[in-house]
Amino acid sequence: MNKTRFLFLTAITLAAVAARLLPHPPNFSPVAALALFAGASFASKRAALLVPLVALFLSDLVIGFYPLAPVVYSSFALVACLGFWLRRRQSTRFIAVTAVAGAVMFFALTNFGVWAFGSWYPMTSAGLVACFVAAIPFFRNTLASDLVFTALLFSILALAQRRWPILADVSAAAAS
Repeated sequence: MNKTRFLFLTAITLAAVAARLLPHPPNFSPVAALALFAGASFASKRAALLVPLVALFLSDLVIGFYPLAPVVYSSFALVACLGFWLRRRQSTRFIAVTAVAGAVMFFALTNFGVWAFGSWYPMTSAGLVACFVAAIPFFRNTLASDLVFTALLFSILALAQRRWPILADVSAAAAS
């Protein structure tokens, strides 16, 4: 990856961290979109995994940590892995599908974590169902924010690459 592209992607990442610190509705956050974007955009898979996790960690230093942080961080790492799949398939349709898949995966994993590691719901199938049902209103915000921020991040990069060709990912162009 060229240095200019890396710096531009880092700037987008910092903007997403800042957006997480602004007041927002519950679960309306750019972190999952950032994870998907990083997985699809950073040449280094290590950087693609670390970027959303470091962004989450930095913002958690301000917001505060929570007991389910390992589940949340793992969920975002898996969303970044969806971005790896997206690298060679960047079309509006595939970007939208992976954003929805990431939101569903985050919903499933974090709410299973709430049920499995928390004390709010009985450790029964009825408790698991109750946990997921109670989380549906939060899923609407998760899905909406993932779609909005994913569209925003990928659009910003696409527009910037048209304006400044140096930002193009030459490794992706060479592989095409």
